[in-house]
Amino acid sequence: MNKKANNRSSQPTTTAWRYYVVIGIVVLIYSGLLARSAYIQVIEPDMLKKQGDMRSMRVAANTVQRGSIVDRNGDKLAISVPVETVWADPKIIMDKNALSMKEHWQALADVLGQDVKQLTSRVVGSPSKRFVYLERKISPAMAKYIRELKIPGIYLRKESKRFYPTGEISAHIVGFTNIDDKGIEGIERVYDEILTGKGGNKRFRKDASGRKIEILSVEKSQAAQNVKLTIDQRIQAIAYKELKGAVQAFKATSGSVVVIDIHTGEILALTNSPSYNPNNRSNTAIHRFRNRAITDVYEPGSTMKPLTVLTALEFGSADSETIIDTSPGWMRLGGRRVNDPINRGKLSVEDILVTSSNMGTTKLALSVPKNFLLDKFFDAGFADSTGTDLVGESSGMMHDRQRWSKFELATLSWGYGLAITPLQLARFYATLANGGIKRELSLVKRDNPSKGERVFSEKNSLAVTKMLEKVVNKHVQKAKVEGYRVGGKTGTSFKAVAGGYGNDYVGLFAGVAPISNPQIVVVVVINDPGGDLYHGGEVAAPVFSRVMQGALRILNVAPDADDKLALRHGAIAAEAKPNILYREANDV
Repeated sequence: MNKKANNRSSQPTTTAWRYYVVIGIVVLIYSGLLARSAYIQVIEPDMLKKQGDMRSMRVAANTVQRGSIVDRNGDKLAISVPVETVWADPKIIMDKNALSMKEHWQALADVLGQDVKQLTSRVVGSPSKRFVYLERKISPAMAKYIRELKIPGIYLRKESKRFYPTGEISAHIVGFTNIDDKGIEGIERVYDEILTGKGGNKRFRKDASGRKIEILSVEKSQAAQNVKLTIDQRIQAIAYKELKGAVQAFKATSGSVVVIDIHTGEILALTNSPSYNPNNRSNTAIHRFRNRAITDVYEPGSTMKPLTVLTALEFGSADSETIIDTSPGWMRLGGRRVNDPINRGKLSVEDILVTSSNMGTTKLALSVPKNFLLDKFFDAGFADSTGTDLVGESSGMMHDRQRWSKFELATLSWGYGLAITPLQLARFYATLANGGIKRELSLVKRDNPSKGERVFSEKNSLAVTKMLEKVVNKHVQKAKVEGYRVGGKTGTSFKAVAGGYGNDYVGLFAGVAPISNPQIVVVVVINDPGGDLYHGGEVAAPVFSRVMQGALRILNVAPDADDKLALRHGAIAAEAKPNILYREANDV
């Protein structure tokens, strides 16, 4: 009996076997948890941290409104106005069955100008997304209406929209931004970083109730800066009005006007026609965006003759008393003919400019060494940018080659064989009128204007400038400005085509006033006039006269003509109201 009892006690019981199984399972579970904990804590802790942060960490952004662009007097050319953007959360829309509110969705589609089926399909087609744009930058009135619809999952977000108060008048200078307020043309593009600024943000942690419990970091915003231009919007408005009228009247393809302060190199006006409305660019032909005053190049024709005369004076092959015999009115150079319309006989240097004699200009050009002549054209800046930093500015076409025939030098002397922009032409006349100092041109106001570099002597530069007064008085009556002594030169050039020249023209006029104390240069280019009138003195000179007159009055430049005209002009100027001129041009 005792033996049997001992055998029973040595065999494991059912209870003990279960005990060991439970112990094993507990050990396995503990080991698994320990391994998983080690994996999470040591090998890959970042994933859970990220998950935790997604649930508790938030970032509050502080956006900065884009800076303004203003003219030299502080008038607004580009500003940002508050608007709102409509967006949808498809998940909330689907969870709350918001699509069943058909009348509300139809009202939303109507106010946004969209088809209701296309609008709802954008939401249904992205049910897993949490953000879908429905319409960017709508007016406050539309936003208020949409808010009152109270469609679940439809939200509004505050943004800003760029607005251009002067419209097409200053469009080519100011440029425009895209839908995300990034500058893509003009000053908006060149100074995009300054105008944009930098938004700030605050990173914080919140609890389950949405309360802030810890501020992790704070990044301060950097305010956007305003950009102040050298443009005088009153002069800009006059220039645009007169140019647009001339382009339409003469059925021209396009035109440009540039107004420059001689002593600082500041651009007071720069305008083109055709232009565009930067506030509504839909269906606008892309060629209208081109700033032709800095991108398009033309052979300047007779507007280059003052440079040839100046070159001869600088070299010493001629002076103010020199007489050039242009008889018999023509000559041959390398088998090519150079001629004047008539035999003008003996001409002084001044008479060569007054009569615009090709013969006289050619003889002056050939009286100096080739390299000296070419250097003066390069010194005038006809192969360089003007310094505005505008995107797309052309440096022109001025050949720098070793071999030049006499005929090529002759044609260069009266404005063929090179191509320059209206802005380059304006800079040369500013250099001439200020005594031979070439300055970089500026569109943005600077504390210290460019001092420039001397490229021509003061004596000869001012002598040629005074000769230009005789050109206007004797041959370009339409360029005169009542009360002021004005000097300038016309130009009429054929437009180059493949293999030579076509039958289209470019009419130009470049001038300066007042001659007694030069202050302003105005250059007018009328491209491809389509009527019977196409000479620079007929199509460009009248625009010059009216723009120059308006600019001199606005800048309060004292008249320098004879006493009777000066007194009369002073009375007119006292009664002038530039703000009315501005409104008239702005209404074009």
